Amino acid sequence: MLRLIATAALLAATASAPANAQVKIGVIASSTGPISVVGIQQKNTAALLPKQIGDLAVEYIYMDDNSDPTQSTKNVQKMLIEDKVDAIIGPSGSPNAVAVLPFIADSKTPMLAPVGTTAVVLPMDDKKRWVFKTTQNDNLVMEAIVAHMKKNGVSTVAFIGTSDPLGDNFAASFKAAAAPAGLKIVQEERFARTDTSVTGQILKIGAASPDAVLIGTAGASTVLPEVTLVDQGFKGKIYQTHGAATPEFLKVGGKKVEGTFLAASPMLVISEIGDDVPSQKVARAYIDAYKKLYNVEPGTFGANIYDAGLLLERTIPLAAKQAKPGTPEFRAALRDSLEGVKELVGAQGVYNMTPQDHSGFDGRSIVMIAVKNGNWSLVK
Repeated sequence: MLRLIATAALLAATASAPANAQVKIGVIASSTGPISVVGIQQKNTAALLPKQIGDLAVEYIYMDDNSDPTQSTKNVQKMLIEDKVDAIIGPSGSPNAVAVLPFIADSKTPMLAPVGTTAVVLPMDDKKRWVFKTTQNDNLVMEAIVAHMKKNGVSTVAFIGTSDPLGDNFAASFKAAAAPAGLKIVQEERFARTDTSVTGQILKIGAASPDAVLIGTAGASTVLPEVTLVDQGFKGKIYQTHGAATPEFLKVGGKKVEGTFLAASPMLVISEIGDDVPSQKVARAYIDAYKKLYNVEPGTFGANIYDAGLLLERTIPLAAKQAKPGTPEFRAALRDSLEGVKELVGAQGVYNMTPQDHSGFDGRSIVMIAVKNGNWSLVK
């Protein structure tokens, strides 16, 4: 396991935290392994999290889980038992976040999950009430995709997604949005994130002759199904979710992902949005800070960690008025304060939490985007 390592920037950030920091926050990211396309951005963003919140110093304890849910659970247990953290940001992957839910609930420690699956917050229950999600819920993404499909003459669709909680939720959310819109799902296929070929699945999709294909996964695994579709001669429309919103998708996919449609954060097309988009200024501040530190612009996955920091910046002072950090009472007060967040503008959108909605985003967090000339382009 790796602690407080990875980049010089992260080392400097954690080293600057005083030994007697009054608030401890665990950060878990998949900076190695299959989800590293997502996790590296998130690990890097940890260096931008606030080191001082109000009168309280904050120490961040970073660990890599190697994209492995089992390692995520070990990391969480160590942070809870040995480090006695007040909250956890992470893990990067949906299966990883689902795996740690029992430990989060048993310890009654807030977790800010930067993952795609709604399974960490819905349906709400005693375990999930300690989790807050810093990405758009699947229903918002699918509603935007379905609306675009209907507008552009799509009537039949095939779905291919990963055989994990993320893929399951993407499939369920798409079906829920597609049915009332009259879209017919003619084929559904699954694959593992570690698969090196999906030719068999794509041949079945091709035989069903859909007007469009929706790919439901995230990070590096978004490219393989799409490239295979193109290689097999598919001529219909190809859709991705916000899970494909990474620079690596464009770089690795190259010309074969040209024309892709996806629903994602306005941050992805920040140069094309105006001041009327509430998250524009915060997203620009995050992009500029990240680029100054790493000389490259981040994708939206890093913004999920940045927004977690903004949520903590808003709520830690409120919790500290009720209890001392490092105590069960503080963790409970922090959970309650997170649940009460209203109109907090983040890099991804505007957060309005409720007891039933621990993501808090609305339609302001999603726009339709196309890949055009090797870059992201706002669909107007």
